[in-house]
Amino acid sequence: MRAKKKKAIIRMKRVFIPYNIDLGTGLVTIWYHLVMIVLERVSKLYPQNSVGLEEISLHIKPGEFVSIVGQSGAGKTTLAKLLMAEERPTGGKILIGGWDITRIRSHEIPQLRRQIGVIFQDYKLLPKRTVYENVAFALEVAGAPSKHIRDIVPSVLRIVGLDEKAHRYPNQLSGGEQQRIVIARALVHRPKVLLADEPTGNLDTLNTQEIMNLLVKINAFGTTVVLVTHNREVVNALRRRVITLKDGKVASDHEHGKYTLSH
Repeated sequence: MRAKKKKAIIRMKRVFIPYNIDLGTGLVTIWYHLVMIVLERVSKLYPQNSVGLEEISLHIKPGEFVSIVGQSGAGKTTLAKLLMAEERPTGGKILIGGWDITRIRSHEIPQLRRQIGVIFQDYKLLPKRTVYENVAFALEVAGAPSKHIRDIVPSVLRIVGLDEKAHRYPNQLSGGEQQRIVIARALVHRPKVLLADEPTGNLDTLNTQEIMNLLVKINAFGTTVVLVTHNREVVNALRRRVITLKDGKVASDHEHGKYTLSH
């Protein structure tokens, strides 16, 4: 019975279903296979009526590299938490790969997290495990067979350039290299979307550039990348789509934008 339910979910994501969404310029019909992420009039309210997000509508296509920017309190972190189902919206609808996660059930969240690779500013590495073991751990907790782990881990370590340091420990690596472990760990499930929340916040200029080059490389493989950041230099160097949040709303959305807000 459980196997049939999982199969049905996967099939649902492949169906081409028209969906009417209000993007602020009237209703537009969007087909699921053309859109990776859809937010329709999404709001998030906190206690004392504090507004995290207010009726945000946007869509992100498969393979896009999108930067979400804004000053502190603009709603960037709230948006990131909603996309990974760490929090749930007060109103509106969120779809990822055609899957409505607005009211996602607790037992479905691990499946969602395997489709959305998440990179945080805080590395959260296991200090007593090697680089290889830290990356393998993400597969172990998902119940992956040993052979699958042996096949996948070396390949993602090569992608992030840590294949020659697989048996070192986190404290033997630079901050940039530790962030590469986090990226490798996020890639082991071959996610459709990579959500990077301030991934360069703790890094110097050189390591920041190396991490951004790696994210661009991953995006070139076809992975949709959503970058949440306040780093003006990083965003402007990318010359990719920039969505600016202000007071919980979309202030601007430019295909080849820049981060124009003052600090």
